[in-house]
Amino acid sequence: MKTRNISYLFVALTLGLAWAMRGHFGHEWGAAWAGAMGVMAVLLVSNRKDWADRAPTLVSLGAVGWGVGGMMSYGIVIGYCRSLSFGNSLYGYAMLAVIGALYGFIGGGFFGLGLESSEEKKPKWANLITQMFAGGFLIWGLFIYQMEWFMTPPRSELWAGCLGAAIALAWFLYRHNFRKALRVAAYAALGAGFGFAFGNFIQTIGATTGIAYNWWNVMEFTMGFFGGLGMIYAVMTREWPKSCPPSKTANWIGIVFVFLFLPLSNYLNGVSVERFVKLAERLNIIGPQQYGVNQMIIVGISILVFFGIAIILWKKYLSKNEKLMLFTLPSMLFLTSLQYNLFSSIQLGFFHRPFSFKFSDTLYIFIIAIMFLLWYYIIRKGDDLPKENRVDETWKRWGIIMLSLVLVFILIALISTSMHDGIPGSHDRF
Repeated sequence: MKTRNISYLFVALTLGLAWAMRGHFGHEWGAAWAGAMGVMAVLLVSNRKDWADRAPTLVSLGAVGWGVGGMMSYGIVIGYCRSLSFGNSLYGYAMLAVIGALYGFIGGGFFGLGLESSEEKKPKWANLITQMFAGGFLIWGLFIYQMEWFMTPPRSELWAGCLGAAIALAWFLYRHNFRKALRVAAYAALGAGFGFAFGNFIQTIGATTGIAYNWWNVMEFTMGFFGGLGMIYAVMTREWPKSCPPSKTANWIGIVFVFLFLPLSNYLNGVSVERFVKLAERLNIIGPQQYGVNQMIIVGISILVFFGIAIILWKKYLSKNEKLMLFTLPSMLFLTSLQYNLFSSIQLGFFHRPFSFKFSDTLYIFIIAIMFLLWYYIIRKGDDLPKENRVDETWKRWGIIMLSLVLVFILIALISTSMHDGIPGSHDRF
C-alpha cells in the first residue's frame, strides 16, 4: 500500500510538472507533450511488462488524447472567477471544471483504450476518430451556431467541439464494453476538472496577496497534478487484460512522434527568434538578435540529441534483456522531463537571469529531483503493483461526487467574492 500511494504521488507530480511547463508553450502541441509525460509515469509505476513492450504506442495515444483539449480557450473564464459577483464567479469556476474535465476525459479515454486493447478485443480506431470528429462538429454547430450557448465570448468556443468528441468517445467505450477505459476517462476528467478550478482559486488568493509570482502556473500545475492522480487511481484499482502483442512499426512511429514530432512542433510553434529578441531586450542581454539566433540553434540541436538518445534506449530495450524494463522506461521519462524543462528554461531566459524562487520555473528541476528520488528509493523496489482494489462504481457514488463538487465550487466562489474589492483581469459574463 505504501508503494501504491507513492506511485500515485509520482504520477501526479509528473503530470503536474508537465502541465506547468506546458503553460509556457500552450495549445495542442504543449498539451500533448505534457500528456506523454503523464502516461510514461503511469507505465513506469504499473510494473507491467506487456504494457512496457507497447510503451511508445501507448504514450502516443495518451499524448494525442490530452493534446486534443489544447484547442480550447479559457483565459477569459479565469477572469469570470475574479468577478465581485457571486453568480459570475461560480460560473467561472464551474466552466473551468468543464474545460479541465474535457482535457482529462479524452486524454484518459485514449490511454485507457490502449491499455484495454487485447487480442480478443481490439478497438476500431478509424471508426472512433470518425465518430469523434462528427460528434465534435455536430455539438459545436448545434450549441454555438444554433443555440448560441457561448461559454467564452468573444473568444473561441471550441470547447463545444471537444464536448462533442468526448460524448462520442464515451458512447464508443460504453457501446463496445471498454468499461475500464471509460473509468480511466471519468477519473482523469474528475481530477483535471477539480484541479483546474481549485488551482484558479489558489491563483485568485495569490493575486490578492500582492506577492509577485506566476500564480497562473500554479493553477496549471494543480490541473496536471489532480488529473494525473485521477488517471493513475483508475488504472491501479482495476485488473487489466493481457495487452496486445507489440507492433514494432507502431512502436517506432511512436518513438518518432514523442521524441521528434512533439518537440519539433513546440519548437516551430512555441519559440521564435523574435520572441528571444524581446526576451534579450528585457534581460538587457547584449546583441539581442544574435542571442535569438543562438537560442534557436541550441534548441534545434537539443531536439536531435534527445531524439538520438531515445532511439538508442529503445534499441537497447528491444535486445530482449528483461532488466532493461527497469532502465528504459525511467530513462525515457526523465529524458523527456529534462528536455521539456530545458525548452522551458531557454524560452524563459533561466540561464541569463538571477536565481530566484520568485519564478515558478525555478522549482521545476527540484520537482524532477523529487521524482527521481521517489522512483530510485521506493518505486523501483516495489513488487506489489498492480493489484486490484475494487471499488464499486454506481450512479449513487458518482452522484455524491458531483454534488460534493458543486458544493465545493459554491464555497470557493463565496470565498473568492468576499476576499477582494476587485483585482486585475476580472470580467463579468452576465
